[in-house]
Amino acid sequence: MALVGWIIGFICLFAGLALRQDMPVDGSAALSNMLIVFAILACPMIWRDLPLGVSRGQRIVAGLAIVFALPIILIPTH
Repeated sequence: MALVGWIIGFICLFAGLALRQDMPVDGSAALSNMLIVFAILACPMIWRDLPLGVSRGQRIVAGLAIVFALPIILIPTH
């Protein structure tokens, strides 16, 4: 499970940094921030000892909320 957390964490971190570098669409900054936050939520090293009392299930729900909020961010507003 930790390996999956590391893989997802690195993918989200690098995707967020690449998106921040390129900024191809209007919602890129918000999407980049969400990917970086998801990378922090997925990192097993930070959350190994439950430093803030946040369980694995709560982190998974927060990550899913971030992923499912993507269509709201990418809807054009003009």
